[in-house]
Amino acid sequence: MREYEQEVREQYEIEIKSTRRTRGAFFCIGNADTEVFLMKETLASEKRAALLYLTLNRLEKTGKLKVDAPVFSRDGKLIVAARDGTRYMMKKWYSGRECDMKKEQELLLAAEKLGILHTYLKWQEPTEEEMETLLCKYAMRSENTAVSENETVSENATVSEKKEKEPVPQQRFPEEELQDCPPAARSPLDEMLRHNREMKKVRSFIRKRVVKNEFEALYLKHFEAMYEKACAITAAMEQSGCMQIYEKNVAENRMMHGDYNYHNILILPGDTAITNFEHMRIGIQVQDLYYFLRKAMEKYRWKQKLGIGIIRAYERQRRLEPEEWEYLGLQLAYPEKFWKTAGSYCRSNKAWLPEKSVEKLELAVSQEEEKTNFLKTIFGIHL
Repeated sequence: MREYEQEVREQYEIEIKSTRRTRGAFFCIGNADTEVFLMKETLASEKRAALLYLTLNRLEKTGKLKVDAPVFSRDGKLIVAARDGTRYMMKKWYSGRECDMKKEQELLLAAEKLGILHTYLKWQEPTEEEMETLLCKYAMRSENTAVSENETVSENATVSEKKEKEPVPQQRFPEEELQDCPPAARSPLDEMLRHNREMKKVRSFIRKRVVKNEFEALYLKHFEAMYEKACAITAAMEQSGCMQIYEKNVAENRMMHGDYNYHNILILPGDTAITNFEHMRIGIQVQDLYYFLRKAMEKYRWKQKLGIGIIRAYERQRRLEPEEWEYLGLQLAYPEKFWKTAGSYCRSNKAWLPEKSVEKLELAVSQEEEKTNFLKTIFGIHL
């Protein structure tokens, strides 16, 4: 840990025995081995950090979930900047390991934990007690800022300047902002229409290239079939009850994790923790289940027994409504991997063709038959 990163760590009232660097973060081990924190680089705003603090502490108080709630510094900050400008957030962490995609039982545990999360994850205005806690922390921060600025002026000021110096005003706590409802995700129909447009743009871009590489030739070969399927599913989404589900979730301020994958699920002795809520937002909660299920099915080549098991594990904690079931099937039917791989390729350096890009596109095409059988058997969707 570099000197200025050490300075950031020392701004927290946490006794740290050892640290270990990971991607863009530091594991911080307390005096007790069970006391673990993660000091992670962040681009989050202070308002976003406060939202995470409020929401994740509420989830912890249910006694049903372990999450990575942010920790205040001794100066009342949720985000602390190092001398080089890098911003860090200290979060509660756990001694465990990532969910192993090769272990089906762990996928079922993660799906069941997601059902619990969705039962409790929703936006509510801060209570008086919660607001008082944040006000106290923010007041502490303002006082420390004022003391620091007063000391700086005192060292350099003349006697007359000291007499004339005005008190440093306290910073105003953004109470109104925290009471605003967080923004909602795009509607599923808008998302699909956007994806369709992007698939056409990629085709137009590739057509203009005189010499086409392996990836581009493969994309053009399968574009018509994939695009036709995407448009059919988009039309089915428009005619379904999925938009009502979206409107209902938004009206009830239901929130989704936004990035529920095996990297953000920690397997602990006798429990599971959910981490990295930075993409949390209001939207269709079952979108999290779709994302998790799709990743698992791509890994297991649309194994029907496992797919049903994941859905049943989720439903042990939260039953899917008929419209949510329909939404889940239509989202799985959409050629997401084909669209996503093409988009990633377009944003990359075309002078160098990553082998992984070709492999992902080939996988998206080769699994279509298995996915079609999966959707027909479980959801009654005929493509």
